[in-house]
Amino acid sequence: MASMATSKSLLLQNQQLIRATPHRPLADRLSVQTSSFPGFFCSNCSGLLRIGDGMVSVGKEKKSRAAFALASAVRHLEGSVTKTEGLRFAIVVARFNEVVTRLLLQGALETFKKYSVREADIDVVWVPGSFEIPVTAERLGRLAKYQAIVCIGAVIRGDTTHYDAVANSSASGVLSAGLKSGVPCVFGVLTCDDLDQALNRAGGKSGNKGAEAALTAIEMASLFEHHLKC
Repeated sequence: MASMATSKSLLLQNQQLIRATPHRPLADRLSVQTSSFPGFFCSNCSGLLRIGDGMVSVGKEKKSRAAFALASAVRHLEGSVTKTEGLRFAIVVARFNEVVTRLLLQGALETFKKYSVREADIDVVWVPGSFEIPVTAERLGRLAKYQAIVCIGAVIRGDTTHYDAVANSSASGVLSAGLKSGVPCVFGVLTCDDLDQALNRAGGKSGNKGAEAALTAIEMASLFEHHLKC
């Protein structure tokens, strides 16, 4: 009990001394005032104040500078849509719902031209339907000729569950093709409830998803070729 009373008395004295010197920084006052009391310790260098068994953090300007310096050293890797020289692309297009897929292909080709991809560096591969896209994309990726592959198709809902099977298989298959081949395979397959929805996304009021897929392919090809090349 006597020991506890002594500690409380010392703490009270220390607080009174701190309040008596209001014009000095808190950390400096504590480092001076607590040095003569047992059980008190202050370290300005570490930025930590120890009082008895407790630890209080003291903000240090040099710590902030060090944290900023560390953050500025972080590298951000991004693909470029302007560095297309030497990049080759394949476009896998489903013939089913061709009235839609040809518009998507046109959008993709126009985008490649806009971003200075040479026609000689683009191969268009036609397949019967969207279900056949993934295996073709994987084979093209394994050829090691292309930096990215655009997968274009249109799956429109009908009266049966066939739509769900084809849409799900196409999406997971294109993902698998990219993972297995190591070449970015961009999903440009429309999955729509009706033909109007598909046409709106093939150059209509909702843009052209084929063009968007081509732009994604350029960026991914650049990222892999310039930053992530094995």
